[in-house]
This record gives sequence, structure tokens and C-alpha cells, in this order.
Amino acid sequence: MVRAAILPAVGAPLEIRDIVLPDPGPGQVRVRLAAAGVCHSDLSLTNGTLRVPVPAVLGHEGAGTVLAVGEGVTHVAPGDGVVLNWAPSCGQCHHCAMGEVWLCANALTGVGNVHAHDARGTELHPGLNVAAFAEETVVAAGCVLPAPEGIPLEEAALLGCAVLTGYGAVHHSAQVRPGESVAVFGVGGVGLAALQAARVAEAGPVIAVDVSPAKEELARAAGATEFVLAGAEGAARQVRALTGGHGADVAVECVGWAESIRAAWESTRRGGRTTVVGIGGKEQQVTFHALEIFHFARTLTGCVYGNSDPARDLPVIAEHVRAGRMDLGALVTDRIGLDDIPAAFDAMLAGKGGRSLVVLP
Repeated sequence: MVRAAILPAVGAPLEIRDIVLPDPGPGQVRVRLAAAGVCHSDLSLTNGTLRVPVPAVLGHEGAGTVLAVGEGVTHVAPGDGVVLNWAPSCGQCHHCAMGEVWLCANALTGVGNVHAHDARGTELHPGLNVAAFAEETVVAAGCVLPAPEGIPLEEAALLGCAVLTGYGAVHHSAQVRPGESVAVFGVGGVGLAALQAARVAEAGPVIAVDVSPAKEELARAAGATEFVLAGAEGAARQVRALTGGHGADVAVECVGWAESIRAAWESTRRGGRTTVVGIGGKEQQVTFHALEIFHFARTLTGCVYGNSDPARDLPVIAEHVRAGRMDLGALVTDRIGLDDIPAAFDAMLAGKGGRSLVVLP
């Protein structure tokens, strides 16, 4: 038996209870979790914005130690530290053949599998493939990557989503160049990673935008040179004022609200680039009129998992961390236990803090 955070149904509160995991079968790996980050995507599963089979064990950003491997697994062995990859690419679909592994058509096929059972015998699914909100998990071999050397496993957990997404949004999706101005909307875990990535890219100025004044210190520590409080005075107007009246070369939206996406678009200069990372619901309708699309000639793009290839990008990010150019620990504002995840969700909804990190015993 291991403890895990279970979503019994969409809209229901999480339940922390014991589950029974199977031994790893062929092509599977059993991992003892060191830590798991609490991401907005987990919240999107609870409210139905993202749909997966339930009941499910949530959590998709984590790292830990291999306990056992099934037949055919050779890239990791018991005792190895690993980072969990919630979106493993199949290498065979149309997108993988195009080199767009972050759009793999088969990345989430595992969410329909039976992951474990609870004490009553109820079948449980792995929320986003890896079921990281648990003391231990069993995952497909493609869901584990060797943890980078020299980085504590607790902090390495953040590499599995927040850091890959924020870094990739800046370097892959927006392709920020040295000297370009960048505005990051939303200073949560992904937003903080994007700010650090903008600093690595030698962007400037780097402007953080958030509804909470308490986020300014976090944002500046992550690399923001300016902070804009979204509120009565339009955030886009303030960003334009900080960029010579033109607007930012790049805006990275990490919230997923229609008004935030619109503000990010409006803060971008003519010919600039707006990258939307935040996951919003279908009710979040963003509108544009034809004349502004023509006149501003801006690029608006979505961004999945930072347009990242974890196998390619983790070593690059790890080198930035080891060299002191990125600070994983600075993304974490709260270290909590499994029982505290519901409170972390509430804090996320209230716009408080950066990343909450579930630390497992």
C-alpha cells in the first residue's frame, strides 16, 4: 500500500488514501517519488477543463528513485534518479515524424489504462500518465528520463513540467533573441521559469505582469527588470510605456484567461510575437477584429509543453542550472505534504505564490 491523491470524479474534492500498485510489467518502471510539483494542469483536471478518465491519481511533475524495472527496460536501473515525463512521444505518429514530439498523437494514450486499485478494489487511472501525487508510482518506460547529475531530486521534479514549459516557451516557441523585450503574464511556476529563461536569453527589458503585488519580489528574483500590476490601469498600456511606446517584442501568457491573452496580445509591438502557454477552458473566448490582425501583423501562437523535447532539452537546462544561470529552488514558495495539495489548489486559484512542491518521505 502507498498513499496517493485521488480525484474520484470531476468537480469532487481530492481524497488522500491508500492504493495498491502492481509490480512493473514489461516496459514499465516503478519509482519512489522524492517530490512532485503542484501545477495548474492538475487543477484543470479537477474542474474538467482537461478531461481524463476518473477516478484518477493526479500529479504529473515529479522526480524520484527507480525501485524496480520490468522486462525490456534498459535505460534506467534500480537506484537511478529519474525525472518523470508526462507526455512521452511515440516516435511514429505524424507529428513525431515531423520532429514535433510535443504534439505526439499518442502521448496521452496511457491515461485510459488501469494504474492501480484502492483498498476497496476500485480501478484507478493515471491522471496524466505518471500519477506523481503518490509515494510511489508505476509508469511506462518512456515516462522516465535519467535525472541530471548535480541537481537534487526534489528540485529536479520541477524539470518535468514548469521548467521545460517556461524555458521552451521562451527559447522554442517565441525564439527570443538577445536584446529583445519580453513581457511575461502570470508569475506562477511556469511564469517564473519563463522569466529565468528570458534572462538566459539575454532579453531586456524583461517585464513581469501579475494581479498580485506580492509577486513582485519573486518576479524580480527570477529575472524581471520591471513589474506591472494588472488592474485598473491597463497592463498592455503599462508594458508599452516601458518599451518606448512600441510594445514588447515578445509576450508570453501563462494564465489562460481570455482577458490575460488579450492583454498579452495588446502589449506586443507591431510585428511582435505572442505565445500562449496558459490552459483555459472553452468558455474563455478571445476575440480579434480583422483590421487589427492586418494592421499589427503580430504572430499569435499556442505552446504545448514549451514545444520541448525533454530528452534534448533537459541536459541543456541542467547545464544552465549547474552554471547558476537558472535557479530551480527559487521557483518553490511552499514545500508541502500530500494532505496539503487541496490547500495548494486553493492558493493557486487565489493567485498566491509560485510553485508548491509536494515533498515525499
